[in-house]
Amino acid sequence: MAWIFLIAAGLLEVCWAVGMKYSCGFTKLWPSIFVVATMTGSVVGLALAMRSIPLGTAYAVWTGIGTVGAVLAGIVIFHESASVLRMLCVLAIISGIIGLKLLSVN
Repeated sequence: MAWIFLIAAGLLEVCWAVGMKYSCGFTKLWPSIFVVATMTGSVVGLALAMRSIPLGTAYAVWTGIGTVGAVLAGIVIFHESASVLRMLCVLAIISGIIGLKLLSVN
């Protein structure tokens, strides 16, 4: 169950990062409310996951999911660069997330 909380928290991190772009520096009300709500859910999910997943693993996986998701959202939604080197870096992050999951005692 902890890993489900952690994955959900990571996905919510992607949501608030995208919402932050739409909030225009918290100058737009509804995107700003969305950001605060998804940030809160993300941190709560991380806290619940940390009940049984080690701190280092949980935090690295959480930020990794958020980072990869934000990069992919940037490519798809905002037409940011999808260069080969950029994608290799994303694959390195994904490899690290998988490695941490496989090496976790939980």
